[in-house]
Amino acid sequence: MTTPDNSCPICCGGHKQPETTTFTVDLGFGVVVVRGVPAEVCDLCGVDWIEDGVTEKLEAIVDRARQEKPVVKVANWRDELSALVC
Repeated sequence: MTTPDNSCPICCGGHKQPETTTFTVDLGFGVVVVRGVPAEVCDLCGVDWIEDGVTEKLEAIVDRARQEKPVVKVANWRDELSALVC
């Protein structure tokens, strides 16, 4: 989701840069936090965009947490990716 000049469509003053973000979801019975998720982040307002391929993997991480039913799960993106492959 990039604009031709990579400017931020939210604040119109910053530019989207490749960085990482923290993804959080409330499952009702617990919360899943995934740190270090690759994203484009506005260097001015901090809004982030996560690409489709990354969101598919996040869905798999959340599905696994849904089965485990933790009250709180804090995960590292790279660790979770390697666990999905195994």
